Amino acid sequence: MRPERPITVVGTGTGAAPDEPALAAAELVVGGRRHLDAAPLPETAERVVLGPLAPALDTVAEYVREDRPVVVLASGDPGFFGIVRALAERFGPERLDVRPGVSSVAAAFARIGLPWDDAVVASAHGRDLRTAVHLCRARPKVAVLTGPGAGPAELGAALTAYERVLVVASALGTAAERVERVTPAEAAARDWGTAVSVVLCLDESRALGPVRTVAGVPAGPAGWALEEDAFAHRDSMITKSEVRALALARLGPRPGDLVWDVGAGSGSVAVECARLGAAVTAVEKTPDGVGRIRANAAAHGVDVRVVHGAAPAVLSDLDDPDAVFVGGGGRELPAVVTACARRARRTVVVALAALDRVPAVREALTAAGFACDGVLLQASRLAPLPGDVTRLAATNPVFLVWGVRPQARTEGVVQ
Repeated sequence: MRPERPITVVGTGTGAAPDEPALAAAELVVGGRRHLDAAPLPETAERVVLGPLAPALDTVAEYVREDRPVVVLASGDPGFFGIVRALAERFGPERLDVRPGVSSVAAAFARIGLPWDDAVVASAHGRDLRTAVHLCRARPKVAVLTGPGAGPAELGAALTAYERVLVVASALGTAAERVERVTPAEAAARDWGTAVSVVLCLDESRALGPVRTVAGVPAGPAGWALEEDAFAHRDSMITKSEVRALALARLGPRPGDLVWDVGAGSGSVAVECARLGAAVTAVEKTPDGVGRIRANAAAHGVDVRVVHGAAPAVLSDLDDPDAVFVGGGGRELPAVVTACARRARRTVVVALAALDRVPAVREALTAAGFACDGVLLQASRLAPLPGDVTRLAATNPVFLVWGVRPQARTEGVVQ
């Protein structure tokens, strides 16, 4: 049974009226200063202004032990990236009476007249901004909950190379509310202050996506390691599907990641990583290769940033990746792998045909502190012969060598 005097968590700040009966009975009220100033609080109630969370929870615990009524004020829906998680972990969900308001995400999308069941939501409040940035690069509709040092200016600065519109919603539900559409460059050039509630990042050409059954991050593709004829390529110069399958398994691309495909050629690995939800930068030195990568990305409906230039020199201007696939490099391959290994946060995967280059690749990976492994892949495909019979057609053998940072072996999913 629900206790007679639960901790009442009241969502406000985006148009919801304060829960006056709950407030009238409260002996302790916890919330941000603006929430406390705006609410009709009993004169006898103790007030705790939220700053560091632990001391506030300790005060709540004192009241809970004495079975005295507590009200916690929060913005919008406190169960959505809000304080409900911390309260439930400390006191148990059975002690909570949650009365949600409208979340800032829902309010912001309502202001611009868009549905948001197909939006990805990321919090940058007290978290590394890079996950939100990579989601904005990969997905057409993302809501970012901002925080100090992770606001519209920082987000805009990271997205200037992408065709995106940022909708900056500030002070939602108040008389000072503002909802502004800006380019990433315009966002980066402004001081937005502290009133920003949420930033929507939109690829407006795809802002109205198809009807969804599952909200949020879309389900991954039904298949990967696609056949070579799913991509435009030159003279069979493409990473074969069998090699691609293992390369993808070792790269582990996922939403919130950034993957480099260096020496991308047709961009088959880049496109497959993007289909699995990662933000992808493809590096290619030939102009016709750049065109093919862009065409293949468009054909598969994914965003791939294509950088025209030769590695390793061109890599210095790119953001640090989580994972790297190296499919080209020629005589510069050891230098390319070294440059990638210095920057990769999790793993580097290298495909190469020449046995002579395997030792140098392994040395480059181990010198950067990676645990190194590899395999020789030799596949024989079924091929028809006259007379309704079948033979085995061997593909060219390929060495796949990979390195993994030791701490990455115990990493979980993106938080």
